[in-house]
Amino acid sequence: MKRQLLWFGVVGISALVVHYLMVTAVLTPLGLAPLVANIAAFLVAFQVSYWGHRHLTFGQSGVSHRHALPRFFGVACLSFAVNEGLYALLLRFTALDYRVSLLIVLFAVAALTFVLSKLWAFRARSLA
Repeated sequence: MKRQLLWFGVVGISALVVHYLMVTAVLTPLGLAPLVANIAAFLVAFQVSYWGHRHLTFGQSGVSHRHALPRFFGVACLSFAVNEGLYALLLRFTALDYRVSLLIVLFAVAALTFVLSKLWAFRARSLA
């Protein structure tokens, strides 16, 4: 479990950095609204997250790519829906900078992602 949490943190922070940089350094400066940029950044960061978790965090689960990918995408989409909803609320109802709001939201959904990934997305089929 400690090893999984360590790798989850490493992979998660890597995906967070990719997500954050896509929004703040690439997409928003190109003229995309922060919420739209957040969607595009999610799709890029998903690649980092899935492959990292598949090979590093949950690599010993033995779950096939065919089984894990759609489940993890479901987990990621649910987490992103929570992300986007909270992000919209912070942008609308607080005076926080969009970058600070984004960081708060990204860290807030990490626990949900880990639990659902461990208990469902990367859980062996025979146990599911």
